[in-house]
Amino acid sequence: MRRRSVSAGALGALAEVPSGPDDGLVPERVSSAPARQRLQTEFTFELPRGYVDAEGRLHQDGSMRLATARDELTPLIDLRVKQNSAYLSVVLLSLVITRLGTITDVRAETVEQLFASDLAFLQDFYRRINAEGHTRAAVTCPACDSAFEVDIAGGPLGES
Repeated sequence: MRRRSVSAGALGALAEVPSGPDDGLVPERVSSAPARQRLQTEFTFELPRGYVDAEGRLHQDGSMRLATARDELTPLIDLRVKQNSAYLSVVLLSLVITRLGTITDVRAETVEQLFASDLAFLQDFYRRINAEGHTRAAVTCPACDSAFEVDIAGGPLGES
């Protein structure tokens, strides 16, 4: 007796079981494996203040991708980082920010021009998506003392 294997693409299909003329074997249904969860590799954000470009346009929304090992290592050979280790986050953020408003080529010089509050936001955002894997933060209301979660990626003002 010989069984035919089923490829991953045909998991829901009926498995054929070649057999003898009257051995009582019936074709069996192959159960499909549980659907795999997709890995989210890019996260959107909204800066608290925003980047103002040379033409005076404000860029507040953007996206950041997950960092790779290369992203973490590349700044270490950058001369600006060797001269001033605080520059590491500027170079690292310029590698992982994929879009800032209409700007799709985010360079270290762009990150240098961010307001300090936006830089701090992006550093925390980077840490959250790369170390913790999410953009939610637990907070407590100062007025009523109730605890809840917010998405620090941002959104339209007035929405939670």
